Amino acid sequence: MPIHHLMVGTWTPPGAIFTFAFDDEKLTLELVKRTEIPQDEPISWMTFDHAKKNIYGAAMKKWSSFAVESPTSILHQTSQPMLHEPEASSPATNTRAIFLLAAKQPPHGVYCNPFYDHAGHGTIFAPSPSGTLQEPLQHYAYQPDSGIHGMVFDPSETYLYSADLKANKIWLHRRLKHQPFPQNATVELVGSVDCPDGRDHPRWVAMHPSGNYLYVLMEKGNRICEYAIDPATHMPLYTDKQYPLIPPGIRHRWTMYRADVCALSHSGNYLFASSRANSFDLTGYIAAFRLGANGAIERQICLNPTPTSGGHSNAVAPSDWCDDWVALTDDQEGWLEIYRWQDEFLARVARVRVQEPGFGMNAIWYD
Repeated sequence: MPIHHLMVGTWTPPGAIFTFAFDDEKLTLELVKRTEIPQDEPISWMTFDHAKKNIYGAAMKKWSSFAVESPTSILHQTSQPMLHEPEASSPATNTRAIFLLAAKQPPHGVYCNPFYDHAGHGTIFAPSPSGTLQEPLQHYAYQPDSGIHGMVFDPSETYLYSADLKANKIWLHRRLKHQPFPQNATVELVGSVDCPDGRDHPRWVAMHPSGNYLYVLMEKGNRICEYAIDPATHMPLYTDKQYPLIPPGIRHRWTMYRADVCALSHSGNYLFASSRANSFDLTGYIAAFRLGANGAIERQICLNPTPTSGGHSNAVAPSDWCDDWVALTDDQEGWLEIYRWQDEFLARVARVRVQEPGFGMNAIWYD
């Protein structure tokens, strides 16, 4: 089918989920539905469950879930408050739900991270049989000054890697799969490693399908660092290979730019990563890397400027059924853009603008 749908959320109120239709033959992109959701629960990061029958959202002070009946029928089911620390859900604090990861393999837990203050714990939900978020299953500790912004599982979904931007380290937890349901969705700490530079501030992580390599995006360091996974301990080991996410030699690299998101192509042959600028007068950048069969980064292919600074976003989202398409969102001007990835070149083929507050966080591909 040539028509593919994507959903996008917002950084600021009023809350809404926007559905778009991309025609990969006509190369057109259009907004087809604006779904109203609770006004004070805009979704800064959203993800599908394993079956794409539910959307889970990091929604300010809540963790939200929605039943997806079709691309244009999205129904709010529940919003669960942040309960990991009493201060987190208070309107007087800046604690915010920032990221969540849904397991693709049983048990289908949802792993959630807050940010800013009072963000020293992650929260795990065991959804109902229909996929709706229920009461929290576990609050697991990082450290008091942590701020996790991205997580990824290994291919077996036994080991969970967390990028701790505020504490400048990578954490490793293990799911207790030997326990009965739903306790088999809970985790225990394995260990953590500090980042190579005290200024790195890891924001995002991605893992090769082989499980051999972890790619860590450093927000302040504006670079991708390659880590090998120890086959015995599963701990990440820095290989001393790193690649820039902004042009080398650029001025004010530590203060004017922030790397954002990294994600693999469907085949696992390529890694895409992006950065943002802290001024609307500057551009962000999108990079692509060629990966070897074992997951090692072979080379950096490109480092292209993005149309805007990216604002809070500039999030890359490769399509999940082929390597041909990459979505990019920005909330400086509210664009959703589609790029064709062909012969190791990126070309923008379609774009649409939504002029609503905070529009353009991350895009998720529905079909």
